[in-house]
Amino acid sequence: MKFSRKAFIQTSMLACVAFFISTGSTLAKASTASTGGDVLKLTQEWDKTFPRSNKVDHEKVIFKNRYGITLAADLYLPKNRGNKRLPALAVGGPFGAVKEQSSGLYAQTMAERGFATLAFDASYTGESGGEPRNVASPDINTEDFSAAVDYLGLRAEVDRERIGIIGICGWGGMALNATAVDKRIKAVVTSTMYDMTRVMSKGYFDSMTLAQRTQALEQMSRQRWVDAEKGSSAYQPAYNSQPTSDAPQFVKDYYDYYGTPRGYHPRAVNSGNAWTQTTPLSFMNMPLLTYIKEISPRPILFIHGEKAHSRYFSETAYAAAAEPKELLIIKGASHVDLYDDKAGKIPYDKMADFFSKYLK
Repeated sequence: MKFSRKAFIQTSMLACVAFFISTGSTLAKASTASTGGDVLKLTQEWDKTFPRSNKVDHEKVIFKNRYGITLAADLYLPKNRGNKRLPALAVGGPFGAVKEQSSGLYAQTMAERGFATLAFDASYTGESGGEPRNVASPDINTEDFSAAVDYLGLRAEVDRERIGIIGICGWGGMALNATAVDKRIKAVVTSTMYDMTRVMSKGYFDSMTLAQRTQALEQMSRQRWVDAEKGSSAYQPAYNSQPTSDAPQFVKDYYDYYGTPRGYHPRAVNSGNAWTQTTPLSFMNMPLLTYIKEISPRPILFIHGEKAHSRYFSETAYAAAAEPKELLIIKGASHVDLYDDKAGKIPYDKMADFFSKYLK
């Protein structure tokens, strides 16, 4: 099927997922957990897309957000922590990914550098609770970050006055929104950031016309009647097609991560699954970064690849933010190069130095 730029813009909520392939997989040794609401099936075996570190302790945990949705997460603690209370980081993203992918890698690696870290699945995705499955919300997903801060602040190993967050890809915008509203968050890092409300409502490089926006809203609005009549949500086509030769390079890059053994995970929306057809509705009229200046005087570190198609999201967010702020452009890096260690370009030491400076 020939790649259509117009169709891609009209479905721009796929910005961090694009076109992927499903290889099919089953997970074993699952256990159940409940906080009195959702009953979750948690896989206890190591099913991450990255190797397990012998420098950290790992624990599967659950907690609830303010809307009563039970979230599943991986807690990473440095083995040499002693009895001291640690600075802590909550890590989320990319949009449509699961904690077994990039966020878990970031969390484990930062735990190796002395932080208590928590990588979590967003509401309605992965191992977390919520129905229907695979739906997103800028409000609820922002809340997920604050719920992670709630949890970290109650852990005996954590100094609750030294908590920061990391948002990857589409969760970069969520992280900035959460930091603006939640004053307990002392510092924030975004990596290869997307503003999902901007790209869904305006398309890439703000190229969506009013007619295209109106058409998309008309279609999704009427889909609500269809879903209500059936009593279940309709889903977009599964992201299980290898991109055609004329697809943009970033679409091919997404496939190279989510659709191959490099980053494929069967629970990820991005890896051969799909969002509900009406998922973009809650993003269309809610600009996430309206109050970005209110993060100040707490610091922001924006990290982005020099060659990333999404670089403009970090650049415009950086321009809108107040001091203290820093924009770090990684030479030669694409958007997906900051998802894992394949290209060796994730600046873990820079992030560790940043959080060590401001979480004290």
